[in-house]
Amino acid sequence: MELVEQRINDRRMLKVIRKWLKAGVMKDDKFFETDIGSPQGGVISPFIGNIYLHYLDMIWEKQFTELGTLVRYADDLVILCHKKEHALKAIEVLKAVFGKLELKMNAQKSKLVNLWMKEKNQGFDFLGYHHRRLPAYRKGGKKAWILRSFPSKKVMKKMRSKVKEVTAPRKKLTRTLNELVEELNPKIQGWRNYYAKADKGSANGFLRKIDWYICKRLVIFWNNKHKRRKTWHFDFYSTLKRIGLKSATLQAST
Repeated sequence: MELVEQRINDRRMLKVIRKWLKAGVMKDDKFFETDIGSPQGGVISPFIGNIYLHYLDMIWEKQFTELGTLVRYADDLVILCHKKEHALKAIEVLKAVFGKLELKMNAQKSKLVNLWMKEKNQGFDFLGYHHRRLPAYRKGGKKAWILRSFPSKKVMKKMRSKVKEVTAPRKKLTRTLNELVEELNPKIQGWRNYYAKADKGSANGFLRKIDWYICKRLVIFWNNKHKRRKTWHFDFYSTLKRIGLKSATLQAST
């Protein structure tokens, strides 16, 4: 609340936020009071967490920029360092600041990665992307290692689950193919807007797999709906494009 009061002096707004922090949580249909922090999953929790960790941003900018660049989004963060000793020092700084804020670093989700060690081929996930240095061949056959960004394994699995939620339930068999396409299109557009534009060359290869999976699930839906064991003679993919199915990749037309 001290951090909030640095920017807001409206007593009514401060009262609402204070009540939100003390609202308690429901777990297994039981009410539990909260005496510290913000309940995970609460609608205001990301906002409150962002304000709380702004303190980390200020401390870093004032005292520790020589260690590396801090990139933070809500409660996810990455520190990009040039040297291993800087990275190790950065971890100690984080622990100290978190300790002052009465927070703990998630040891399972946190790790030290060396992107420059080609033989280990290490990478990291951040904001739905996996970032890794991969080989690329320049003109003349010269090999270079560049940083690539593409959807993480967790995100790819979540995408496929979303598609299956739309196409797999038996109750959906009463719907038409056009209706399923209309339901899928906003999801496909969202994935393309976020993932395909950041690193088109790398991400499109992964998003093509999602396009293939969508087509596969719609084939299964059509066969189940019409009680067919096999696909039919006409080009099903062309039919899907004709009725307006979008593509997750930037290269294909919509």
